[in-house]
Amino acid sequence: MTPMGRVTTRVRRTRLDVVSGARVERTDTVAVEEPLEIRVDGISLTTTMRTPGDDFDLAIGHLLTEGLLHGADEVATLMHCTDLDESGSPTFNVVDVTLAPGAVLHRAPRERTQGMTSACGVCGSASVDAVRTSSRYAVAGDPLSLSAEVVAGLPDALRRQQPVFDRTGGVHAAGLATASGDLVHVREDVGRHNAVDKVVGAAARVGSLPLAGHVLVVSARASFEIIQKASVVGIPAVVAVGAPTSLAVDLAVDRGITLVAFTRHPSMSVYSRPDRLA
Repeated sequence: MTPMGRVTTRVRRTRLDVVSGARVERTDTVAVEEPLEIRVDGISLTTTMRTPGDDFDLAIGHLLTEGLLHGADEVATLMHCTDLDESGSPTFNVVDVTLAPGAVLHRAPRERTQGMTSACGVCGSASVDAVRTSSRYAVAGDPLSLSAEVVAGLPDALRRQQPVFDRTGGVHAAGLATASGDLVHVREDVGRHNAVDKVVGAAARVGSLPLAGHVLVVSARASFEIIQKASVVGIPAVVAVGAPTSLAVDLAVDRGITLVAFTRHPSMSVYSRPDRLA
């Protein structure tokens, strides 16, 4: 286990030139990936593989984007449990969430057939229907208006705030931006869905839902779950560097979310609600 808060670590590697056959031994910097168990009032809800750091944002963001809570004010306290590894050292890989008096989980956690990985937050769900969490917010009616020039510049703005990626090349990033293109929160993680949860949690801890009038920017592809998370917390637009999936497009159209993908200045592809782009 790496020390608490360590987001990168050094490992040995052999660099091989297949033409000359030369081998060079050296150390390399890689992103840390460790499990995080989220408990609510002492009961384990889920375990996800994540990059340590911003764990409280991740825990709250996960509870919100899963529709289990409606706001950060339903949480009384968050704390790291000092669970121990085989050597007896604390890992800080468990967050225990205590609900505020009178607060309850608003729906049952998803039924999963396996633990969550850093690759995909919906892996192991019993069915696609199980992850179609209903949103409380009518994002289709959000009056958000965006400049195409601003949208085209969001991936580069996000890239400039990715220090862990600079060192490792092995993490995703998510950012929450205003209509004018200002990034108000940015988080990195080995899991793209974790990065989104961290951003949502950070925003919710200093404000309230819905996150109307904002844009979610992601460094990866636009998956079904990323659109789902945006819908649940009231974000009306998602901008992705990579490609969208078919389910992501279907859900964006259904919920009235503006979905922009393949966003690389000066071009982009808009898959739903292009009327929001001037």
